[in-house]
Amino acid sequence: MAETSVRRRLAAIAVLDVVGYSRMMEMDETGTLAELKMRRVAILQPTLHSHGGRVVKVMGDGMLVEFSSAVNAVAGTIELQRKMAEANAGVLEERRIVLRIGINVGDVIVEGNDLYGAGVNVAARLESLAEPG
Repeated sequence: MAETSVRRRLAAIAVLDVVGYSRMMEMDETGTLAELKMRRVAILQPTLHSHGGRVVKVMGDGMLVEFSSAVNAVAGTIELQRKMAEANAGVLEERRIVLRIGINVGDVIVEGNDLYGAGVNVAARLESLAEPG
């Protein structure tokens, strides 16, 4: 089958994941999901958006975010980590929502509003190696 025109672009990709999400869901599904949703609306999305980030998709306890600038991706995710730490102050350790984030700059394939390719895959691999917080 002939390849249709594939759109590509260079992007800074951030992949975010909640550390210990499965354990948290086992302890309290309803509470964990409610807190995560609240933080997405109140902290994650506004912080990332203020640095030019576009949430490409939410995947359970993770997000794929596109930035047009590597500087903005780093600044936005640093601010996000700081705000998440502030939100965790006073919360029992086993209930804290802590993020692990990987960032990569690379070519991505654009299909509708979604992104694919090595640029995304490398960010996901880096996220799995990142230290929590």
